[in-house]
Amino acid sequence: MGVTVQKQEYLNLIKGKWMPAASGDQRSSINPAAPEEVVGYYQYSTEEDLNKAVEAAQEASTEWRKKAAPERGSYLYKAANILESNVEEIAETMTREMGKTFPEAKGETMRGAAILKYYAGEGMRKTGDVIPSTDQEALMFTKRDPLGVVGVITPWNFPVAIPVWKMAPALVYGNTVVFKPAQEAAVTAAKIVECLAQAGLPEGVINFVTGSGSTIGQGLVDHSKVNGITFTGSEQVGRDIGQRALARGAKYQLEMGGKNPVIVADDADIDLAVDAVISGGLKSTGQKCTATSRVIVQRGVYEEFSQKLLQKVKGIKVGDGQHENSWMGPCASENQFHSVSGYIEKGKEEGATLLTGGETFPEKKGYYITPAVFDDVTRDMTIAREEIFGPVLALMKVDTLEEAFETANDVEYGLSASLFTTNIQKSLAFIDEIEAGLVRVNAESAGVELQAPFGGMKRSSSHSREQGEAAIEFFTSIKTVLVK
Repeated sequence: MGVTVQKQEYLNLIKGKWMPAASGDQRSSINPAAPEEVVGYYQYSTEEDLNKAVEAAQEASTEWRKKAAPERGSYLYKAANILESNVEEIAETMTREMGKTFPEAKGETMRGAAILKYYAGEGMRKTGDVIPSTDQEALMFTKRDPLGVVGVITPWNFPVAIPVWKMAPALVYGNTVVFKPAQEAAVTAAKIVECLAQAGLPEGVINFVTGSGSTIGQGLVDHSKVNGITFTGSEQVGRDIGQRALARGAKYQLEMGGKNPVIVADDADIDLAVDAVISGGLKSTGQKCTATSRVIVQRGVYEEFSQKLLQKVKGIKVGDGQHENSWMGPCASENQFHSVSGYIEKGKEEGATLLTGGETFPEKKGYYITPAVFDDVTRDMTIAREEIFGPVLALMKVDTLEEAFETANDVEYGLSASLFTTNIQKSLAFIDEIEAGLVRVNAESAGVELQAPFGGMKRSSSHSREQGEAAIEFFTSIKTVLVK
């Protein structure tokens, strides 16, 4: 491991200055692997703090949008270099704050730097088109204007990558930002904001406020001077945000998780499929919106697949994530631990067979659950329909590929889906028929490349896309211009 992270206080950043909450209240962020250990303290802010942050963002908006896009991009490039130089410390903080293993945390931090560099480059790319006019004496073209002040609300499971892939495009396209992270990852989030502040962003361009969702999150959504809201989190909260933003005419973007299937066809490379299901479903303790949750296997290869899967799952070592022998860390919080445990019990109550895992370790004190694999899972069971967000795999047996597609689509979510096959016709049929925004063949369900659009169908999103060139669609509005 790298440097030792000291217990310290992380303040709000408002108008370029780090300051305590108006109430003076603060909360501790604890290590889910050792709940008696405090990782750091964050501000439990008030509506007054939020108003100051929004005012600061609005004041900075006029001058920031006037800057040339390449100049805005240069700040992101500086921030990327600062982030890279602090990768060990930030990754260790992430591991200790939300339980992700150190190698995964380090990889995520480096991905954050890559995203910053990508969007720094976006400052040099075109943002409009020349369009032929019916008037030969006129020039018609499009340009893009920033929304203004954007509220960024992020979850705890990717405390570097998700905030960065929202804030970086918001900034390079000329918006100012008020950022509210999940409380469970507020210390890690503060370190990312610190990198942006050290890059020299003008005061008020980025503002950081921590606290409760009911005060800071809801306050951002309802604030009349916040022009856009980008949110990643639970469906219940996302739907409420969408309704509130729509009611006052604000633009909104929602990413709300999934119930992601992997289909294993009878001609699949079984070893490849097993490894991908384990990686996609159990890394990060299953706490990914794209994590594999349902494994739909054709009957002819079901026994071979399930036996090989069980053998490897039983060998997974669960630990604090800080040591090399920890392949999987704890659940990120006590609430998440109880939620996942509840789903495991629900699966057993409804008649699914627990083949392995689902064990807890009270003597370790941390929020540990061994990876669970269920057999005899039917479509109507809770563990086959609701997002668990934990290390739980539900095996489902089907006779035909058509039945597999129907089973995969028979949920309200549509974020990610994978098929394992060696047949090109089956691959093409899957691509056409599956109801998901991220479709993968012979690859795990989790993950997306930063230069590619990311988002879901059905109840997984608000149907907009994040990352890559697609990000410009949310963070700007098109202006059509005719000059004669």
